[in-house]
Amino acid sequence: MEVEIGRGKKARRAYGFDDIAIVPSRRTRDPDDVDISWTLGPYRFELPLLGAALDGVVNPTTAGVIGKLGGLAVMNLEGIQTRYEDADAILERISTYSKDIATRELQDIYQEPIQPELIAQRIKEIKAQGVVAAASLTPQKVKRYYEVALEAGLDILVIQGTVVSAEHVSKDESRPPLNLKEFIRELDVPVVVGGCATYPAGLHLMRTGAAGVLVGVGPGAICTTRGVLGLGVPQATAIADVAAARSQHMLETGDYVRVIADGGMRNGGDIAKAIACGADAVMLGSALARAYEAPGRGFNWGMATFHPTLPRGTRVSTRQNGSLEEILTGPAHENDGTFNLMGALRTSMATCGYRDIAEFNRAELLVAPALQTEGKHLQRDQGVGMGARGGAQTVGVTD
Repeated sequence: MEVEIGRGKKARRAYGFDDIAIVPSRRTRDPDDVDISWTLGPYRFELPLLGAALDGVVNPTTAGVIGKLGGLAVMNLEGIQTRYEDADAILERISTYSKDIATRELQDIYQEPIQPELIAQRIKEIKAQGVVAAASLTPQKVKRYYEVALEAGLDILVIQGTVVSAEHVSKDESRPPLNLKEFIRELDVPVVVGGCATYPAGLHLMRTGAAGVLVGVGPGAICTTRGVLGLGVPQATAIADVAAARSQHMLETGDYVRVIADGGMRNGGDIAKAIACGADAVMLGSALARAYEAPGRGFNWGMATFHPTLPRGTRVSTRQNGSLEEILTGPAHENDGTFNLMGALRTSMATCGYRDIAEFNRAELLVAPALQTEGKHLQRDQGVGMGARGGAQTVGVTD
């Protein structure tokens, strides 16, 4: 539905996770009968979960843990792990910075050049743990480094940026834009591309031959793109629009492209809503950065936080209060939905009577902004349950 912003200017109404509710259907199921597995290329995963390509979330060790739990971790090949041999020492230093100097210090740290030999080393470290190795590169750097990654055994390549389009226009003839369609066609591994947030952008990315598309522009806890650039689309609407593009692409080609919701999910309810809006899987960052094993030591920051001239992210602090296993598959000892995230998804699907993700994509939704507050005044006043901050949320902005 369009609304008038002013004379001659109209806009569509868009919705985030807090604006919608999943409607229970006429049947229920036993959670043990629900299948939340999904596939990406030739690989099958028990959990529809990707660890975000963030230095505070994924290193070779956490990639192994997430992989063995049934998910897929994506490592940033332009981050600390591939710039420094002793990445732990640098991550420890980052955790000591005050909010007044964090951005400037991060900019300085990321000036260290990427070392191709470290790209190969880190991927081999992931592969040695017997899990699928996935890693990300930006469109600007993917041609420079993808070959060394593939030679080291990379299984899934993620081409990721704040906004990635299949039609980049440039007048600089010395720097021709990446032709995604030609590039992806030449590769023998599945490629995931993103982010995007609209039907046409999602459809164009799918037409490149990508196996999956990341959906999300600015919804994450660490991202400041929406403030710095004034752009973005609330996640519920963005996911639904790109899922519609997936249906159109399948009608045109017969190929089913995975839609991956990237960012904006704080708890199990948000993850369930993302799937109900049409996502096949979710990519989590800050929700995992609070794990004891996370390399950020209780901090998280984005790929644009350290941009040399226009940072579009912030370093945030997260309360380390559980293991990756407890956060993803339980058991949960908190009642705010920030633990056993995959169990919450499974229970939500069972309560609504859906047996798998494809069925849950068709769940009925309501616009329901009162869902988070209706009848919850005691929880809100006492700071418990749905009135608590929640372990997955940030406990302080440190930038």
